[in-house]
Amino acid sequence: MIDLYCASYPRPPAAVTLDIDDTVDVVHGHQQLSLFNGHYDERCFLPIHVYDTATCRPVAVLLRPGKTPSGIEVRGHLRRLVRQLRQHWPQTRITLRGDGHYGRPEVMDFCEAAGIDYVFGLPTNATLRGLVEAAADDVRVRRAEDAAPVLRRYAETRYGARSWSQPRRVVARIEASTLGLDIRFVVTSFGQGNAEWIYDSLYCARGQAENLIKLHKTQLASDRTSCRSPLANQVRLVLHTAAYWLMLGLRERIPKPHPLANAEFATLRRHLLKIAGRIIETTSRIRIAFAAACPQAVLFRGIAGSFHLAGP
Repeated sequence: MIDLYCASYPRPPAAVTLDIDDTVDVVHGHQQLSLFNGHYDERCFLPIHVYDTATCRPVAVLLRPGKTPSGIEVRGHLRRLVRQLRQHWPQTRITLRGDGHYGRPEVMDFCEAAGIDYVFGLPTNATLRGLVEAAADDVRVRRAEDAAPVLRRYAETRYGARSWSQPRRVVARIEASTLGLDIRFVVTSFGQGNAEWIYDSLYCARGQAENLIKLHKTQLASDRTSCRSPLANQVRLVLHTAAYWLMLGLRERIPKPHPLANAEFATLRRHLLKIAGRIIETTSRIRIAFAAACPQAVLFRGIAGSFHLAGP
């Protein structure tokens, strides 16, 4: 999968940002590696997905047990991922982005040793809240004075948990509303960029990865991991990722001004694949005849033509 992802670039990019996340895959039998997860109240897998969200391209999909990954496990997966990426792109700057499951000390130590930037969610605790209490109190008072429904501000501090090897930069998003005070934290290796940019522009962009997982999981049915063997279920994930690449390649061939250029896979399937036609196969070519009222006939012809190699 990683080789295919790297080959999708005509030349090594200067920088890429990779989003890592896991998703619940509920099972209904006795598949190996399936475990009961109290958070989801289901017996499930928790496969890890890695995407290049700037291009919507999948990088890796890994079947794993239905429990929250530990820092040691995530570090092992990332070590193999980065090793293979570096074989193709030794000079590319890599940034990893993930939620609080991945902001583990083992993962951050690995990223710093490997020269990889990161921004991870950080669970809230009393110490962190104490470090930004002055800024939070200021936001709370300003909202009340202005009678605003919501007021959002940003702050940053240096924080080092007992399990961390060193203090690191932590950014806080502080939001006061009529419902109370809400504070979210992220930890990052970036020394530059203000707190608002780190949280809003860099970290929050990881929400696109959840949309890509939805395409992979619900619209391509990659949660159909019903084989007993984990190896067979991993092969199923690989096959569904191949289907993802096919649908992504189809979408990229659609001209940008067209309404389907940014459509989801289910919409593409309904408009371009699940349509009636008459197939006429000869020794030299394959003809597809559409109904006279087919609304996407012109687009289909253009896409088919774009896959032909240019002649001499």
